[in-house]
Amino acid sequence: MSDLQRAWAKAKLGIAHGVFDEAEEDYTIPEAADVADDDSSSASSASSVSSAGTIVPTASQRLFARPNGVSRGRTLEQIPWTTYFERELYMDSADQSVKFHAYLSSPVEKGPLFVMHHGAGSSGLTFALLGSEIRKRMPNAGILAVDCRGHGSTTTKNEGSVDLSLQTLSSDLLFMIEAVQKQMSWACLPPLVLVGHSLGGAVVTDLASTKKLGSSLLAYAVLDVVEGSAIDALQSMQSYLSTRPSGFASVESGIDWHIRTRTVRNSMSARTSVPALLLLHRDDGMPSPERPWRWRTDLAATQPFWEGWFAGLSKKFLAAPGGKLLLLAGTDRLDTELTIGQMQGKYNLQVFPEAGHFIHEDLPEQTAISLVDFYKRNDRSQLVLPPKVSDLLKQGKKV
Repeated sequence: MSDLQRAWAKAKLGIAHGVFDEAEEDYTIPEAADVADDDSSSASSASSVSSAGTIVPTASQRLFARPNGVSRGRTLEQIPWTTYFERELYMDSADQSVKFHAYLSSPVEKGPLFVMHHGAGSSGLTFALLGSEIRKRMPNAGILAVDCRGHGSTTTKNEGSVDLSLQTLSSDLLFMIEAVQKQMSWACLPPLVLVGHSLGGAVVTDLASTKKLGSSLLAYAVLDVVEGSAIDALQSMQSYLSTRPSGFASVESGIDWHIRTRTVRNSMSARTSVPALLLLHRDDGMPSPERPWRWRTDLAATQPFWEGWFAGLSKKFLAAPGGKLLLLAGTDRLDTELTIGQMQGKYNLQVFPEAGHFIHEDLPEQTAISLVDFYKRNDRSQLVLPPKVSDLLKQGKKV
C-alpha cells in the first residue's frame, strides 16, 4: 500500500501517529499561526465555474482561508446542540427495533431542506456549524442532521448486532425524511439537497439512485469520499484503529485529543461534535476506570460492512438523477472514473486544500458557501419557462 493510501486511511478514521498517552498531556493548546490570505491566484479565479466543471472560488469568498486554531488558554467546554438547531426529534421504526434521532431547523415558506448524513463513527452534530453557516446565508433554508443507527443518540434494541449495510442505512434515511415530514405536518416535502460525509456520501448517493424521493430531490453533495481510494485503504483500517485511544478521562480530554491530532481542526466544531461520539461507561461494583469515556460506536465491529459501503460508489454517483457536487480535501482522492466524469462536466468539483477529512467541520463557512451556491444553481423555482405556443396563438401573436 502506498504512503498516500496509508495517509488517506488515517485521515478517514482520525487516528494520530502514535498511541495517545493522556497522562503526559496538558490542555493548553498552542495558538495556530496566522496565515495571510494569498491573492496570487485571483487572476485565474475570475470565473466561478471552469470548463471542466470545477468550482473556482473568488478571492472575496475566502474559501481557502486557514481554519482557526485553538488559542492558548481557550476553553474546551462543550457547546450544546441547542446553539445550532431548533429541536431534536425521535422516530420509532415500524417494527419498534430502532429509535432514530435527528436534529432539525425547519425551512421557512418554500425554502429548501438540507438533509445531512454523517460518516462512520460520527453523528449528526458534525454538521452543526455548517448548518448554522448555511442559514446565515439562506435564512429560509432548513437543516436536518440525522444520527444513523449505532451512532449518536439513535438507539437499537440489540446494540451488539447492528445492521449497518448500505441498503439498510439508505432505507433508514428515507424513513427519517418521511417521518420528519409527518411529525412536522408538512403537506409535502420541501425541495431537498442531500449532503453526506464519507460513509454518509455513499448513503445519500444510494438513496438518490433509488429515485424514491421523486421530484423533491434537487441535488446531492458528497464530502471527501471516492470509491477507489476508500476501497484501497480498507485493508489497513484495523491496524489504524488499534492505535487510537480506547477512552478518555473526560469529554474535554476527548475534545482536546481531536484538536491536537488535527482530526478536527476547528475548536468550535470539536466542542460541539465530539461529545456525541463518547459514552460514559461505569461497571457497578467495580472501581471507576481511568478513562471511562469510551467511543459510542465500535468501528472495528463494522468491518463486515466496509467494502459494501463503497463498492460501485463512483458509477452510482455519476448515474443518479439530480445535481451533483463533490467536495474533497485534495485532488489526489479522485479515482479514474470520477476524473473522467469531471472532465466531461458530469458533476461539480470543489477542492479545499487547507482542510482535513472533516471538511465541513474544519471549514464550515467555506463549505456553506459552496453548498448554497450549489443549491441556487439547481433551484428549479428560479427557472423562467418560455410561454406555450398555444397561449401565444390565443393572444393573437404570430409564432
